[in-house]
Amino acid sequence: MNVGDRVRLLTGTEEGIITRLLDSELVEVAIDNDFTIPVLLRELVPVAAEEGNAFRRPAPEPARPATGSKKNKPAGGQPKAQRPGQPAPASPPPPPRPGQPGPSAAMPPRPAAATPPPPAAKGLFLALVHQAPELLALHLLNNTEAEVVFTYGEERAGKYRALATGQLKAKAASTPLSHLHLKDFEQWPAVVFQLLSFKLNADTAYDLLTKRQSFKASTFYTSRRPAPVIGKEAYLFQLDERPAPALNPEKLAQAEAALEAAATPAPVLDTKQASVLQKALAGDKPLPVPAAIAPAPPKPAAAIVAPPHEFDLHIEKLRPEGAEGLSNTAMLRLQLDAFEDALSRALATNMHEIIFIHGAGNGTLRKEIHRQLSRNKDIKFFEEAQKEKFGYGATLVRLK
Repeated sequence: MNVGDRVRLLTGTEEGIITRLLDSELVEVAIDNDFTIPVLLRELVPVAAEEGNAFRRPAPEPARPATGSKKNKPAGGQPKAQRPGQPAPASPPPPPRPGQPGPSAAMPPRPAAATPPPPAAKGLFLALVHQAPELLALHLLNNTEAEVVFTYGEERAGKYRALATGQLKAKAASTPLSHLHLKDFEQWPAVVFQLLSFKLNADTAYDLLTKRQSFKASTFYTSRRPAPVIGKEAYLFQLDERPAPALNPEKLAQAEAALEAAATPAPVLDTKQASVLQKALAGDKPLPVPAAIAPAPPKPAAAIVAPPHEFDLHIEKLRPEGAEGLSNTAMLRLQLDAFEDALSRALATNMHEIIFIHGAGNGTLRKEIHRQLSRNKDIKFFEEAQKEKFGYGATLVRLK
């Protein structure tokens, strides 16, 4: 399921629209477009368009014009009903008033000159379209002749979260990327777009354009106008007021050469060559032309060592001097760091299982270990390990 899908709750008859993906199993749903609730994905079922058409009531017939009173009826009485397929009788024109020219002399009315709508501005736009009086859908509009690859994310309290990515054809609009409520305007996040334009067989490449757009009441409500591409009223913000600069092939080649030069390590001189160079610089004798010096081979990365099958997290096992000089918080942090390191090494060396001996104590370390294990997708399951041997002070972890 994606943002904008219409869904129904399994535990009731309410229907709504998915407005936000909270995590891999939880979404935000707007019920009747008035209020939102968090719902688990397994408690939702999508509503197909065919289902909505099948159960929707037929549209009411247009209202018939009201008949006039007897005073307004013609003297000849009510006209007979017109038969199907028979043309309607033409009503005679009213007689001209005295001093007024007849129908033949009347001038035909001039058609009003239709004013052509102003052309839509070129560029990339962020459009907020009313989906309900209080609910706005956020779209990306591409009103250019080039295709656009984009990413979309939100920034809240200085933390960025990527939410969507895609590709837009020329003169196209994206599906709703997010939904925002006017009642929560003060808590709206800043949206961040990354945009890369390209056109097949074009002779110019463009740099990546990054745009951060925040919302202020002083400018938001004055930005409503007809939006290009979709032809609807929207709160419109142009994302490419400053278009991405064109990439010069010569500058690209120079930048690539500079990167290669920076990545090439400087040659290493041995003791004999350094002594000859020092004497030559001191003026004792001319500097000889050295042979080509091969760069030193890179040091091999240290191999990852698998942890023991039974990993003891007691503080005296991790620190020779024991808990001397450590607060309870520092001890817990030291034990958790050792647990995370041992778990990552066990996964990297393809171990099938590992036992963490954490002791009973007050249960703080055990609860924190179980919390982290429950969030790790590389864990099959975990359980209390060999109670007859460890009691309740150890956890068996089975790895994928």
